[in-house]
Amino acid sequence: MKIFTVGSKSFVTSFQLAGVPGIISETPQKALDEIKRLTDDSDVGLVLVSDDITEPINDELTALRAEKSTLVFALPATGSEKTEVDYRVMLKKILGV
Repeated sequence: MKIFTVGSKSFVTSFQLAGVPGIISETPQKALDEIKRLTDDSDVGLVLVSDDITEPINDELTALRAEKSTLVFALPATGSEKTEVDYRVMLKKILGV
């Protein structure tokens, strides 16, 4: 199972440092196109997306989640006003490790 990230440069780079590949996408529509492409790949099991990109495309993501077996999770974007996020800990929780 492969894991990918989609989002801003800082979001994707944060995960790349932990060994998770990603696709930099600065607009919600480009992100949606990349997410659709990734969920069509049977080797991809999890796509992590920055929440600042997902807000405008939530309806499309909900429909995509319903029809695809690939998990698509929105995580707080790097520098988000939300509480500090330890992405490694969050990734371990998502994967059940």
